[in-house]
Amino acid sequence: MALEKYREKRNFKKTPEPSGSADVVRKAAAKKTGPFFCVQKHLASHLHYDFRLEDNGVLLSWAVPKGPSLDPSIKRLAMQVEDHPLEYGEFEGVIPEGYGAGIVMLWDRGTWKPESEDVEAALKKGDLKFTLDGVKLKGSWVLVRTRGPRDPSGRSWLLIKHRDEWAGPIDITEFAPLSVKDGGDFEDILAADTPAIWNSNRPAKGGATGAMLQEIIEKAAGLKGSGKKSRDSRAKRKEPKAKTRAKKR
Repeated sequence: MALEKYREKRNFKKTPEPSGSADVVRKAAAKKTGPFFCVQKHLASHLHYDFRLEDNGVLLSWAVPKGPSLDPSIKRLAMQVEDHPLEYGEFEGVIPEGYGAGIVMLWDRGTWKPESEDVEAALKKGDLKFTLDGVKLKGSWVLVRTRGPRDPSGRSWLLIKHRDEWAGPIDITEFAPLSVKDGGDFEDILAADTPAIWNSNRPAKGGATGAMLQEIIEKAAGLKGSGKKSRDSRAKRKEPKAKTRAKKR
């Protein structure tokens, strides 16, 4: 079963993550729009971006440590992970403990279209070309497998932007860092939950990630303690809107 590995890694009595619903799969199959894609910004033991493509009733998933790049000359490492249930594509929240403990932000979402009708064959070949139509990511992309002596499992891929009108030198993760779900940042997501949840056993303790998490916890506690609605803080941090397409290089 496609979601066995996903379910084996999680205790659904302790995590708010979805376990997978057959009803969601049936509804997705009946919809008239194209297949769904999303990118989730995940602050766990390290900050990374989870890139997901809907196919055959699940979300094919890759962890992208540095996030997608709009620059065709930059190849982003993308480690293939276990398939996720379709409803995970709308998940945004706090994973208190266990596998993936941390904060999950819905950073981008939209639809995607594979260049080849046979996605499974493209994945086996290690060359999946596709088009994205999201809020932040658009245009032509490719995932290329880089199997070698260091990774005989074939989990290592590269996520690359093709040259088109949506490519350019903009660092999209810096330019548009906030949630597409409600415009919030990590501290808003944590403030809506329990800022004191990691008084002990934090998912990230040292280094830059640990410092980032500490700052987020303090900001979230401030929002919670002030009694202000998190949307007030979000209103002050609206992302700039790109009025034109990225310039070709």
